[in-house]
Amino acid sequence: MSTSAARSARLGFEFTDQDFSRLRELVYQHTGIRMADNRRDLIYGRLSRRLRALGLQSFGAYCRLIEDGHGDELEAFTNAVTTNLTAFFREAHHFDYLADTLIPELLERNRESRRIRLWSAGCSTGEEPYTLAMILRENIPDIHNWDIRILATDLDSNVLSTAAAGIYEQQNIQRALGNRLKRWFRKGSGGNQGKAKVLPELQELIVYKKLNLMESWPMKGPFDVIFCRNVLIYFDKPTQKKLFDRFAGILVEKGHLFIGHSESPLDLTDRYALIGQSIYQKNR
Repeated sequence: MSTSAARSARLGFEFTDQDFSRLRELVYQHTGIRMADNRRDLIYGRLSRRLRALGLQSFGAYCRLIEDGHGDELEAFTNAVTTNLTAFFREAHHFDYLADTLIPELLERNRESRRIRLWSAGCSTGEEPYTLAMILRENIPDIHNWDIRILATDLDSNVLSTAAAGIYEQQNIQRALGNRLKRWFRKGSGGNQGKAKVLPELQELIVYKKLNLMESWPMKGPFDVIFCRNVLIYFDKPTQKKLFDRFAGILVEKGHLFIGHSESPLDLTDRYALIGQSIYQKNR
């Protein structure tokens, strides 16, 4: 038994190299995510909870359950292995560009259709789409005369439930939001003391849906703006290329793609031009 496997066994379950390899392949098959060698302890920690919840005695038994396509557990499996790190106004320069440059362009370009569509792909617990909604509300005075929607999707059904509820611990969001906390949130009372709930004016702009980026996309688009930040870093290069091309296919002509600072389509496809810090524009 390897040192890592022996350590895992002491913690509750034997976790062999074969178990880890088998689970990594299952993660890839169902999510497109490539788990690196250094994610072994993460996989053990998250999935050992599933073994305990199901009363299973080994990771081999759990792998067989997933391979047999057990629907309910497949959802719990994907929820467990995905990472959800987010914050309001994360990478603030993206939202500055949206407010100062892109929204004026969209208002001019779409003045006849009066339609704007945004997609937050990998929305996690909702901070990104709610930030987008704030920027739209603050910078489009006659927004009630426009047809504006934000599609917010994620693979993890648990984080989508949190996002749709729009309730956050006030102390966790105060610093990022500043004065916006009073403007766009209602403070909780009683049992919700210390929490803050997003106002309906923001929630009504957003539609939350579960979506696996590796599967078919039911929405037709086209989208003016796609935010997919710090998501593609978990995929291998062939999968990244496929997704960059699919994003281009659902963006309008000259549409914008916002991604994380560690991500870039430029070595994978010629369908984008870099126009700002991790901001790309579709060119064909």
